[in-house]
Amino acid sequence: MLLAIVHTWPLATDPGTLSRNDNGDTQLNEWIMAWVAHQLPRAPTRLFAANIFYPAHDTLAFSEPLIVPALMGAPLAWLGASPVLVFNLILILGFMLTAWAGARLVETWTGDRVASLLGGSMIAFNTHTLTRLAHMQGIHAYGLPLALLAADRIVTRTWKRDAAWLALWMIVMACTSGYLVVFASLMVAVVVVVRVADWRTKPARVLGTFALAAGLAAVGSLPIYVPYARVAREQGMVRSLETVADFSASPKGYLAAAGRIHISTWSGRFFKDPVDAFFPGFVVLALAGFAIWQVCRSRDGDPVLTLSRRRVLMLLAIALTGFVLSLGVRTPVYGWVFHVFPPMQGLRAAARFGNLFLLGMAVLAALGLAGMRRGLSPRAGLIAGVVLVALANLESLRAPFQYSRFEGIPAIYSLLAHEPGRVVLVETPFYPARAVFENASYVLASTAHWRPLMNGYSGYTPASYRTAADSFWFFPEDYAIQEMRKAGVTHVMVHPARFYQDAASVMAKIDASPYLVRMAIGRDGLVLYRLQ
Repeated sequence: MLLAIVHTWPLATDPGTLSRNDNGDTQLNEWIMAWVAHQLPRAPTRLFAANIFYPAHDTLAFSEPLIVPALMGAPLAWLGASPVLVFNLILILGFMLTAWAGARLVETWTGDRVASLLGGSMIAFNTHTLTRLAHMQGIHAYGLPLALLAADRIVTRTWKRDAAWLALWMIVMACTSGYLVVFASLMVAVVVVVRVADWRTKPARVLGTFALAAGLAAVGSLPIYVPYARVAREQGMVRSLETVADFSASPKGYLAAAGRIHISTWSGRFFKDPVDAFFPGFVVLALAGFAIWQVCRSRDGDPVLTLSRRRVLMLLAIALTGFVLSLGVRTPVYGWVFHVFPPMQGLRAAARFGNLFLLGMAVLAALGLAGMRRGLSPRAGLIAGVVLVALANLESLRAPFQYSRFEGIPAIYSLLAHEPGRVVLVETPFYPARAVFENASYVLASTAHWRPLMNGYSGYTPASYRTAADSFWFFPEDYAIQEMRKAGVTHVMVHPARFYQDAASVMAKIDASPYLVRMAIGRDGLVLYRLQ
């Protein structure tokens, strides 16, 4: 918890006001979490029938479901906390839980709590996660180390209970992010292949246990899978390899460090895009190298060392898999997996496979630290461990961050919550598809009323929005107003300051229209109209 507060500083000092709402993805994720908390108690079977991009269907499935973090924050939302406050507190909690899960994995394998602090903190607070404060799904990644722990236990002891744990963490990830469950599926496949020496004497039992885990996970994830499959089939939400190419990592990205020390000295010239930054840190690299050297020089015959060697090989394979897949179509491997593993076809940002690289390197570094400490006296080992944990976190430190101030959702939106009868809202300007991210603040504001909104912002833009934007963009011209009437729009919220035209001329055209009846004027010049 302390590390989560330090690495996000000064967020904990005022989590209800400080925000990253300058990023549209933050506002999208705040809306998603608020929608889940709102809809699940009321109509759980219609969870994916979200209010944005009306009249498109299953619009929650256009992005990550974030059900697990949303449920963690739901009690706060039900008590009246703002979407920003809920998001910030659950963001800090996500960092903490991911660090704890990584520490749990390392401590189980090594029995070394200091080494577990290194592994857990480097899984949670690294150059990738600390550039993704807008993405709740990238922070709530505790399912990855816990799924790795369960998979390792299956190949070493083959208990059915471990199959249940693996299935549980796969379901948790499926309810959080499609990326996470794909990462975990490929990671488990690597475990099965690389650890064949551990299970070849009992193949039926081990493979049967993995099959049981897969079956349980599939059944538990089915309510999440169905709407995503329906959107892919009916609305064409499938990523092409051409799209993936725009969101892939590069080899230079593995020299890009986001930490203040590195980016201000040697790494700044490599840090071009937050999507492409995966340098694990010099401490992590050195300790991971030590772990590899240590098992290479160990003698055969010792069962403990043999298991360590196999785990090191497994972690190297996981890191290599993440590295290669993060490069996207720069290698043919991504295309091969893309065609044989259909869930890959729903992913856009191939670079995020770098998560597996950073996971593998962090755990390797922790194993290296545990091995180093075993060769030292207890006092020297403790001092060395604490210093290295501190240095590793100092390398990755980006705080203090610059946050924007959240002034609250304008009260004018609450009028729509109490408006009798049918409501379909359009916010203007209604941006063309290429600028759909400009709608993010509209999406967040809809949490004050939850009425159908024809605007939207998400990872996918439906055809219905593109069609509407062709005419709605020209509001307040009369033909745009007529198209809104034909589409069933009942209310229009006008943001005069956001129009490319002079605000006074825009308002004059609106006042001249016989179809728009002003209801209220709100903060920052917002005006709400009823469309006759």
